[in-house]
Amino acid sequence: MNRRVVVTGLGCISPLGNNWPATWKNLLDGKSGVSTISRFDASAYKTRIAAEVKGFDPVSIFGSKEARRMDRFTQFAFASSLEAIGQSGLKIDENNRDRVGVVIGTGIGGIGTLLDQQAVLDQRGPDRVSPFLVPMMLADTAPGMVALNLGVRGPNMAIVTACATGTNVIGESTEMIRRGAADVIISGGSESAIIPIAIAGMSSMTALSTNNAEPERASRPFDLNRDGFVMGEGAAILILESLEFALARNAIILAEIGGYGTSDDAFHISSPAENGAGAALCMKLALENAKLSPNDIDYINAHGTSTYLNDKSETAAIKTVFGDQAYKLSVSSTKSMTGHLLGASGALEAVISVQTIRDGVIPPTINYETPDPECDLDYVPNKARKADIKNVMSNSFGFGGHNATIVLKKLMVD
Repeated sequence: MNRRVVVTGLGCISPLGNNWPATWKNLLDGKSGVSTISRFDASAYKTRIAAEVKGFDPVSIFGSKEARRMDRFTQFAFASSLEAIGQSGLKIDENNRDRVGVVIGTGIGGIGTLLDQQAVLDQRGPDRVSPFLVPMMLADTAPGMVALNLGVRGPNMAIVTACATGTNVIGESTEMIRRGAADVIISGGSESAIIPIAIAGMSSMTALSTNNAEPERASRPFDLNRDGFVMGEGAAILILESLEFALARNAIILAEIGGYGTSDDAFHISSPAENGAGAALCMKLALENAKLSPNDIDYINAHGTSTYLNDKSETAAIKTVFGDQAYKLSVSSTKSMTGHLLGASGALEAVISVQTIRDGVIPPTINYETPDPECDLDYVPNKARKADIKNVMSNSFGFGGHNATIVLKKLMVD
């Protein structure tokens, strides 16, 4: 069995909006979601900026009791799932609940809850630690809570591959549907790690931008003067279905998942392989899986973190895979606006890629001002671009050498 897999619903919570339509509008307008950190006092930190979710009220969505029992990353995942299901028109009942799965990944999970409860332990003793600590901090609580509240009993798991997580989730969910393990999978990623220990740790690695004076200009992928990524938070969810299931219920089909590739650099725990060898392998595998040639790709939503090594190695990998075609491609990094959502980034960028196909418009790479001789492709600088888009590639790479690529296609039905 090798069923075709399509997308029927999109949802997100992001630094650019607390739903997908708001996020998409701000992306096309070239707005930045980066600002000075407000969630804690970061005045003593080298990095004092982040792309925070703003104005999110979990109590209004879940009620105060339920909201208190979910870490922020689970709240984001659940809210995004509800939006995506609403758009898809999927009705869950006894006839299909055993064939609906949930796969939602995260890079770090409930680290905020862990930090809070460590403080309780230190200050008030072990008997005052919350009984909800363990379930709230676990990576698999987000898909578990979605299943629990929606009553779906199909495959359920979290995937953790650092910053490649969101893309790996969509790829693995696609493979589950292809082989017949489920008809529908609520699929995506969620992250909420803008907390003191995470900012301090990333800062100590010199991975984060220190352009604190101009937060909105700090994330500048592929620009010569980039100085690190900007931490973001949020969630993104796609409703994936077998084509047959979607057609049978007369769903509006947004795009097709054409191909998936995944690999590892086996090079360094946090730095990409020289010349992007692992990333190139991953992209080649995705193209083969999609049965497409390099000339078939119209746009690449790049991993594009705004770090010196990543942007250089991804550019090299694209040239390896696409050859001369690389210079004809539109390549943009939406992290220039959203920041880097870690384990949720690939899922958000998949949602963006679907909408790019639907609307025929490519979001820009903002803050692109000074070309880097080692990053010399067309990065769609500063303004959105109209284009006829049939096939999109989306890349995600993470610590541990993890690489994941998906190819999304405009649906063609014989």
